[in-house]
Amino acid sequence: MSAPVLTITLNPAIDQTVILPQLCAGSVNLAESSQCAAGGKGINVAACLADLGIPVAAGGFLGKRNEDLFRELFNLKGIDDHFVRLDGNTRTNLKLVNRTREETTDINLPGFPVPREAIRRLYDSIGSLAQSGHLVALCGSLPADLDAGVWAQLVAAFKARRCTVLLDTSGEALKRALAMPPHDLPDIIKPNLSELEEWAGTALPNTASLLAVARELCQTGVDLVAVSLGEEGALLVRGDEVLHARLAASRVASTVGAGDAMVAGLLAARRAGLDLAASARRAVAAAVGKLARLGPHLPDAATLAALEQRVQIRALR
Repeated sequence: MSAPVLTITLNPAIDQTVILPQLCAGSVNLAESSQCAAGGKGINVAACLADLGIPVAAGGFLGKRNEDLFRELFNLKGIDDHFVRLDGNTRTNLKLVNRTREETTDINLPGFPVPREAIRRLYDSIGSLAQSGHLVALCGSLPADLDAGVWAQLVAAFKARRCTVLLDTSGEALKRALAMPPHDLPDIIKPNLSELEEWAGTALPNTASLLAVARELCQTGVDLVAVSLGEEGALLVRGDEVLHARLAASRVASTVGAGDAMVAGLLAARRAGLDLAASARRAVAAAVGKLARLGPHLPDAATLAALEQRVQIRALR
């Protein structure tokens, strides 16, 4: 498949990552370093896909006043830029990295207002990039003033064009998208455990309960449910096949963007026509590779290939 993968980010952010020796609430904390990077789930996915050598286009909304970091990233990675520029500043999200405990605290700020008509402008600008057989990834949260059903509407619109659609979102937006008729459901979803629990409306304390929910989603019409489990890897469910994939990270610079790297790995695997086991290896290797780097970047191809070989795969019933 030669067409670029299309990623869409409606609520992007400038990620300011602050490295701290330790984080003490209610106290003055002295940082070791800080860096800013263009961020947002779909943008991170696009950057990782570009690092994998896959042509990628990215669309969504950006504020006109502080777009420089995004333009620099798109130029650096060779990402085809189809973002609609709106008045205002793209929001900044703070990522406080506690180096001692290898933990990240996220402080996500609200985005700028997005008028309803801007969705049509965006869809018009990217329509030619989403044709039959193309891969489309809809990623992240929605600006506060947009209806929670926007992702569901976009999934349906791209499915009508016979695209393969991956959705990575949470909360009410995920509920609305998964309540659509079977032909309008996303082909792939990648919730983490807490997001899946929120959708299910109950705790999922063990593998059996997690599998039951994932299988339920597959039965409704979702082709692949990939649940990211942090240090425990990922659970992939497709039809009757269930795999648990895990690889311990040897170094963690930041957990920011690891889930987005996993999405990029899933998309790369789908584009290459890989089976479920190979898809699991690629997705988990990308996530673990991302853990060792700050910013939306993956290691080189040789490093990723070595990580893939080390991923432990276990079939579940």
